Amino acid sequence: QVQLVESGGGLVQPGGSLRLSCAASGVIVSSSVMGWYRQAQGKQRELVANIKARILTTYSDSVKGRFTISRDNAKNMVYLQMDSLKPEDTAVYYCNAKWASGAVLYDNWGQGTQVTVSS
Repeated sequence: QVQLVESGGGLVQPGGSLRLSCAASGVIVSSSVMGWYRQAQGKQRELVANIKARILTTYSDSVKGRFTISRDNAKNMVYLQMDSLKPEDTAVYYCNAKWASGAVLYDNWGQGTQVTVSS
């Protein structure tokens, strides 16, 4: 059974930083496409960043240069370092794992962690 558990969200002032963590079980992060998505109130869920085999990363234009995705294969965890936070970064952030077993593709989600950027 795949479990993705996010932590590290909270309330931060504009310009501040947060580090989100995603603890994965039942899936190997080094063999998966691991991503962070976010969903603001009244908006669709959107990709923030993902990391593929080796160190290939992708970022949305809105966070490029401010957020950094990384993973610790030994701990089977994925992180999202968020710097220079803006009020528009306020959202629920979700960890996602996409992986394949044979011809079957899997798409797993965590429960989400709230990030609020406000003064």
